[in-house]
Amino acid sequence: MKKNIFNIALVIGVLGFTACTDLELEDTDSVSREVTDEDFSGVSEVGSSLDNAYNSIQEHLQTQENLYALQEATSDELLIPTRGTDWGDNGVWRTLHQHTWDATHPFILNTWNNFNSSIFSLTEIIHPASNGNAQQVAEAKFLRAFSMFWIIDLYGQVPFREVNEGPDVNPSVMSRSEAFDFAMQDLEEALPDLPATEPGASTDRASQAAAHLLIAKMYLNKHIYLNSGSPAAEDMNQVVMHVDAIGESGFALQSGFFEIFEPDVDVSDTEVIFRTNYGGDTRIWSTLHYNQQTPDNTAGGWNGFSTLAEFYDLFEGDADSNEPGSGQEERRGFVPLEGSQAGEGDRDEDEDGLEDGSNIGYGFLIGQQYALNGDELNDRAGNSLVYTKELPGLVGNNERTGIRVLKYHPSDGAFPGNLIVFRYADAHLMKAEAIHRGGSSDQSALEVVNELRELRNATPLESLTDQVLLDERGRELYMEFQRRHDQIRFGTYTDTWELKETTDDYRVLFPIPATALTSNPNLEQNPGYEL
Repeated sequence: MKKNIFNIALVIGVLGFTACTDLELEDTDSVSREVTDEDFSGVSEVGSSLDNAYNSIQEHLQTQENLYALQEATSDELLIPTRGTDWGDNGVWRTLHQHTWDATHPFILNTWNNFNSSIFSLTEIIHPASNGNAQQVAEAKFLRAFSMFWIIDLYGQVPFREVNEGPDVNPSVMSRSEAFDFAMQDLEEALPDLPATEPGASTDRASQAAAHLLIAKMYLNKHIYLNSGSPAAEDMNQVVMHVDAIGESGFALQSGFFEIFEPDVDVSDTEVIFRTNYGGDTRIWSTLHYNQQTPDNTAGGWNGFSTLAEFYDLFEGDADSNEPGSGQEERRGFVPLEGSQAGEGDRDEDEDGLEDGSNIGYGFLIGQQYALNGDELNDRAGNSLVYTKELPGLVGNNERTGIRVLKYHPSDGAFPGNLIVFRYADAHLMKAEAIHRGGSSDQSALEVVNELRELRNATPLESLTDQVLLDERGRELYMEFQRRHDQIRFGTYTDTWELKETTDDYRVLFPIPATALTSNPNLEQNPGYEL
């Protein structure tokens, strides 16, 4: 796809590489608003412009590249090994895992452009000349703060262009602390005019609950963003207060872990706070093998994304099997030995009496995989499709190496919606962490964590440490855009893990893309990336 976008960078370099995946990284013609003798007169249709802004945010989130890759594939949670020539992609995935990226990495550039473009378009909607009503402006301010949050988190500085500034004006640049204050002001101003949405279908739009969660997340990471050392107790109290406000809106922990990720959202789904209406398919097919198919996707998966053995080992259960009855906790999922009989409401596109995709497991897929009739699946060369914990390296893999990981499920269709951005369990664990870090509450951090673990059929913990909290967030929130900044906050992001050596501390920020530096001399390259 080729798009013209309003963008801070102004100039985008040519990006070309051959990929075995569905990457579409063509040139992008990046432009700013044309300057005339007249002042900016506002967007013509605020409602449709706001809808377009939501659609753009969803596009930023749904792909397995860009933001998702930066947050997950650079962590100890996911890796994308090269299998023969598959997933080689000129090393873009391997450099993420090994923390050897540079300022020309396409996902770093795309993410920078995507969210800065959204900031500019939302600034146009927010401008008084656009004459949006109070709720429209509040929604736009939430989305602008959401977009700015990611630039703050990933890059540490935020360029900003006013609506009347053309390409002859270099955008100003906010420091991390200035951008933090700017985004926080947007959220605080938006909060009273956002709808008090309750659980259900309307969670695909901004709400007071979503704003409370983003505010809490910013306070939880504030000491990292401002480089102030230890978190301040008053900031942790803010986290507790905003999480409690989410609970007062009707959101709560929900039993049935994998049911949370089903596409049909109604008032009984108390976990989902903010979501998109599409994008679950990339989380399904990016990990499954080509021969793991459903009637509405006979091509099967893309055979890429895997997890690390040491991440899998964080969960309770048999270390070498995830078949039913392996002693595993609910969140680790299971590998079915055959498909299930289709019941009322179950998908059965080929009318064979078996629920489509019910032979495909949930959570972590390890060991032999099975067909609907219980036969053992094979890979394309005829070998038994046995997913292994062992990986020979980031290269030199066959089709079977690596544990696969699946939260969204093909039994819900080849292209299920409801890609979750914020959910209550994240807020719940943020509250526990804030208490652990000095915040005040009538509950202990351990009580809060165990409340969730008991709901997930996991053994209650006897004590809590930083590492245990980080592990618990991993067990609950894998594949949900959280792992990189969780590891940074807990001080493990530059540590050694499987197929990665210890890396330099400057890697907690990504570089400013090379083309952005060329187009805007007000930007300065982040330390460590100067050469």
